[in-house]
Amino acid sequence: MLAGISLLCSFLILPSKSETIKWIEECLKGRFNSAPGNTKLKKWELSLSDKGFFRIRKFYSGGKQEYYSFNVSRFNDLHYIGSVNGGELLIKTVSDDVIVQTYNDPKGNVDSMSSKVVVPLLNVEPELLDSLRNSFFSLKSE
Repeated sequence: MLAGISLLCSFLILPSKSETIKWIEECLKGRFNSAPGNTKLKKWELSLSDKGFFRIRKFYSGGKQEYYSFNVSRFNDLHYIGSVNGGELLIKTVSDDVIVQTYNDPKGNVDSMSSKVVVPLLNVEPELLDSLRNSFFSLKSE
């Protein structure tokens, strides 16, 4: 029996780095909640580069922009706060590894660092969270 399991595992094909990146992007973009709370989000962009940089930019109707970026090599874990219907994905880094920038903010532009990126999502099953976590760890190890 053990030999059969070993043989089966030897034929397991893992997704490539580019396939993993594409899956993460599609997963998050397809579930992104562009209307959380009362914010006036006009447009948003999310990307994960082949060099391992996760980036999200939010454009608000008043002209304000928020930009978050970190290298996946600094990924620590992710947590989800909410229900299957909607909530927030907290993507956490090892330390203050997330670049946070605001532009055209009436309160003043800010350049700072954070230890997490918050991504509002809809329709999130627990299995999806496990797959996202595993995919981020897979990219981190490459």
